[in-house]
Amino acid sequence: MKPIIFLCLCVISFVVAKPAEQYTDKFDSFDVKEIITNRRLLVAYIKCVLDQGKCSPEGKELKSHIREAVENYCAKCTPAQRGGTRTVIAHLINKEEDYWNQLTAKYDSDRKYTKKYETELRAAKQL
Repeated sequence: MKPIIFLCLCVISFVVAKPAEQYTDKFDSFDVKEIITNRRLLVAYIKCVLDQGKCSPEGKELKSHIREAVENYCAKCTPAQRGGTRTVIAHLINKEEDYWNQLTAKYDSDRKYTKKYETELRAAKQL
């Protein structure tokens, strides 16, 4: 009986100690500052995630995780993704309010999660 209990405890500790799954890092070198400073590119990505336009491979990847990332405050994001996300959200909140409101309406209509981002990033300095 004791070996079974020991085995169960080992399995439980392995599962608990396992690091959280992260999103793919293949786009971590993606230059988000280039996107936010190029309105044509920015609008194309926004229209992609709003289902109003075509999506690049990067746009499809973003769109597939955006709701979960918003709801979990980017818990599965790599450090590079967290930084890029903060940069883009701050830009949208401060300089593209109409698009920010459209994205919020689609992915967090109750503003349950995005309120935290707005409070934190409204005064963020931008390019």
